[in-house]
Amino acid sequence: MNDLQSVALGDDSADLVITGGRVCLPEIGEFQSRDVVVVDDRVAALPEDASPVVGDDTQVITAGNRVVAPGFVDAHTHLDLHQTFENAYHYAIEGGTTTVVSEVTGYGPAFGAEGVEQFLAATSYLPVRVRAVVPPQPLLDTFEPRRANDEEARALADLLGDDRVVGVGETDWIHAVGRDTPAELLYERAREEGKTVSGHAAGCSGEKLAAFATVIDDDHEAISGEDIVERVENGVHAIGRYGSIRDDVEAIGAAYPEVPTAELSLSTDGMWPRELIDEGDMDAVVRRAIEEGVEPADAIRMATLNPARHFGLDDEGVGSLSPGSVADVVLIDDLDEVNVTTVVSGGEVVYNKGESKVAPRTHEYPDHFYDSVDVSTDPAEFRVPADVTEDGAVRAVEHQQGLISGETTVSPPVEGGELVADPEAGILKATLLDRHPKGDGTGFTGFVTGLGLDSGAVATSIVWETTGVLAVGANDADVRTAVSHVNEMGGGWAVVEDGEVVAELPTRVAGVCSDLEVEETAKLYDAVEAALRRLGADGDRPMLAVQTLTFPGVPRLKFSFSGYANVLDREVVGLTP
Repeated sequence: MNDLQSVALGDDSADLVITGGRVCLPEIGEFQSRDVVVVDDRVAALPEDASPVVGDDTQVITAGNRVVAPGFVDAHTHLDLHQTFENAYHYAIEGGTTTVVSEVTGYGPAFGAEGVEQFLAATSYLPVRVRAVVPPQPLLDTFEPRRANDEEARALADLLGDDRVVGVGETDWIHAVGRDTPAELLYERAREEGKTVSGHAAGCSGEKLAAFATVIDDDHEAISGEDIVERVENGVHAIGRYGSIRDDVEAIGAAYPEVPTAELSLSTDGMWPRELIDEGDMDAVVRRAIEEGVEPADAIRMATLNPARHFGLDDEGVGSLSPGSVADVVLIDDLDEVNVTTVVSGGEVVYNKGESKVAPRTHEYPDHFYDSVDVSTDPAEFRVPADVTEDGAVRAVEHQQGLISGETTVSPPVEGGELVADPEAGILKATLLDRHPKGDGTGFTGFVTGLGLDSGAVATSIVWETTGVLAVGANDADVRTAVSHVNEMGGGWAVVEDGEVVAELPTRVAGVCSDLEVEETAKLYDAVEAALRRLGADGDRPMLAVQTLTFPGVPRLKFSFSGYANVLDREVVGLTP
C-alpha cells in the first residue's frame, strides 16, 4: 500500500490540507465543495471534510470559498528568447503557471542538441515543471542548406527519448507540405516514442491543411473560429494564445460552442519581460478565455487537463487534482479577474498573498554561449551596387502589420554608384548577417518599407528561427555601428542615431537571452522601443516588426542570408523584380 492510501483512508495525517474551497474538477467541468489533501508532492484525496487527517504537523490553508484549481499548464511558449527563464520563473509562478511546454528556437538553431541540453539544465531545478520540444530548424532546407549534418541530426532525434522532451517543435507548413524535408527524421522518431509534432499553420487551409495534418498533432496559429473548427475537424489539437505576440483568444471563444472542449488548449506563445511583470502569465490567458465567453471551469480545463493530456503529462500527474495527481495547486479569489492568491508547486507553497517564496536563480552556460555573435562589419556587406537594376527598381519587403509582410518594388536613390536608403520616401536598407557557428558572418542586403524610421538604425540578434543579426536603417554608417555594438555585447539590441548608440539591450546568452534581472530587462526593452519611436518608427510593435522580418512562418516575403525568401513559392529571390 502506498503512502497516499493510508491518508486517503483516514489512517494517517496529511502534510498539507486546503480547506473550504470550490475545487475545480476539470474532468467533469464542475466546481465542488471539497478539501484537497496532500502527502509529500501528491494529492491523496478530495474529501468533503479533511479534518480527520489534519494532524499536529499538517499545514492547513483556508481557502475561504476561493476557487482551487490545478496548476496552469502553458501549452506553447518560447522560454529561450528575450529573458532566461531561471531569472524570470517566479513571475510565472505568481500567475499560477506550474508547468510549461517550451520551444527551443533560440538556443537550438545555433547549438543544436547542445542548445536543448543547456536549456533543460538551466531549468532543471526550478519549482516550475519545464518540458521542451526539439527544434526542427537545424534540419530545414527550404531556403538555405540544412545546418545539421547527419550526426547532429541524430543527436537531435535522440533527445526525443528524454523524459523531459515531449515532442518536436513547431514546423512552418511551407517546409513540410508537398515536399520532402530532412526534418522527417524527427517526425518519425517522435512517432516511435509516442510524442507530439507541433505545427505552425498560419495561412494554411483546405487541402494544404489536410496534408499538414498528416504530419502534425497541434497548431497555435488559428486566428478565427472557423480556423479552430477546421483544425479540429482535421484531427489537429487547437491551441489558443494570448501573450506578447498575439491575442487570438477570440477565436477560441467563437469555436467553443462548436467543438469539444477537450480539443482546445491555451498558451502564451511567449510573455516578454514587460508583459510578464504587468499582465501575468497563464492567469492572463485564462482571464481572456473567460472574457470571450468560455465557461470558467472549461477555461481552466483548457489551461490544465487538456494540454497535460495532449503532451502526455497526465502520466506524471499534471493537469488534475484527482487522487494521485501531482500537488500543483492554484487558489483564485476572483474568477472574473483570475486573481491568483496562492500557488502550491509539488506540495510546497511557493506563492501566497503577494509574497513569493522563491527567487531568481542563475545558470552558468558554456563559454561559447556568451560569445556567439561575430558577424562582418565590412562596409561592402551593407552596399547595394546600382547596377543590380537596369531601370532603378528593386524588390523590397513591405512590412504590413505584426508579423505580416508582403512584396513591393521601390526605386532607391543612387549615390556614388550605390543604391541607398530614402527614409523620406519610406525606403530603408536591411542587412541580414549569418552568425551561425558554421557561418562566415556575411549575408544579404536588401530594402524594406513600412517601418517608419526617419533616421538612424537598429540591429538585433533576436531574429526568429534564424541564427543571424538583422540591421535596418536610414544610412549605412549607423547600420554598421549598430551591428558592431551587437557584436560587442555578444548579442542583443542596439539603436543608433548619428553614430551614437542611444539605446541597448544585451542578450549575451546564446545571443538571444538577457541574463539580467527581469525587471532590468523590461526597462531596457522599453528604452529600445522608445528610441525606435523617437527615430520615427510608427507601427504598433516596432521591435516585433524588426525581429520577424526573417520569419518564414507568416507570408509573404522575408529576409534570408542569400536573398529574399519568397515564402509561398518556397524559393529565394534577388533584388531584381
